Amino acid sequence: MPEDTMDIDGAPPVTHPHTSTIRENFREIQVKVHVRHHGKDNWSYQGRGVVTQEVSGHSSRIVVRNLSTGKIMTTFGETSDLQAEKRGNFVVIGCVDGTKVVSWSLNALNNSETLRLLASIELACYRCKQAISDPRTHLKSRRKVEKIIKEDRRKRHRRRKEQEAMIDAFARQDLSREMEPEITVPSVAS
Repeated sequence: MPEDTMDIDGAPPVTHPHTSTIRENFREIQVKVHVRHHGKDNWSYQGRGVVTQEVSGHSSRIVVRNLSTGKIMTTFGETSDLQAEKRGNFVVIGCVDGTKVVSWSLNALNNSETLRLLASIELACYRCKQAISDPRTHLKSRRKVEKIIKEDRRKRHRRRKEQEAMIDAFARQDLSREMEPEITVPSVAS
């Protein structure tokens, strides 16, 4: 072993296999980023981004940056109340803040990148300390997050159905007849 990699007392430096493995195995993942804010039904395209995993001590976080500017778009960590799920090549992340849900959609290039992205989010955002110290509270908080996200989805679907029903009802009306009054031309008697 070269001398410059030795510790002060001649022993090799202590490395944590978990954190060094994450740093070596996790490379940047390019994604297309969409967001849906609370109370909105449509996704808003935010641009291309790059997802990285930043490790600090025993915790890590997922950082989504704009590809061209490098500006942070969003971060997810162990303190985030979220639920991540795979939908095709998309990873949809529902973030809960109180009773509000903000959803992020990260579209990876292929299925392999999508699975790697999902696994990284789950690992970085899983509340290990809480799960070990208080499993009941951990399970209760996960269920609460799932319930809030499910309720938000149900409200959006209901609003969408109501809008579609209103559009269908409006389309069935014959507005052209109501707009043009009938004009009768008196006949000229000769």
